[in-house]
Amino acid sequence: MTTLPKPDVRFLLRHPAHFLALGFGSGLITPAPGTWGSIAALPLAAGLHLAGAQGVMLAWLALPLFVLGVWVCGVTGRALGVADSGHIVWDEIVAMLLVLAAVPATPVAWLAALLVFRVFDIVKPWPIRWLDARVHGGFGVMLDDVVAALFAVLVLWSVLPYLPA
Repeated sequence: MTTLPKPDVRFLLRHPAHFLALGFGSGLITPAPGTWGSIAALPLAAGLHLAGAQGVMLAWLALPLFVLGVWVCGVTGRALGVADSGHIVWDEIVAMLLVLAAVPATPVAWLAALLVFRVFDIVKPWPIRWLDARVHGGFGVMLDDVVAALFAVLVLWSVLPYLPA
């Protein structure tokens, strides 16, 4: 059995697609690079929020980032020899931006968004697991996380009225 090399800082900096796909380096952190990638979305979202990209505008911004993600995840997956390496976290970043666009910009709401999204991304209930297994390449890497984000948004919208401000 051949073990594929874990990407390192040299790999991260070798190509702009790798830098983005590995979440600016957050995908290199172990254990749980997907969680670190999701956490990396928080300061990015905060900066975008301060720049005026909130709510619907932030959600719309996620669309070109999704399209970019199809490319960067595809390039990086091929370079790693694993289409959906756990170190590729651009999909988590874009999905988290979608979830954060749907909740108030408060610490409690953003923490809830992170936790609920991670549950859906890790557990992968149907149809997320089905998509993950059947849709491949950069599009497949991105798609299952966006669906997990949509599930997370539905759950969050149902519990947000009961969370402390």
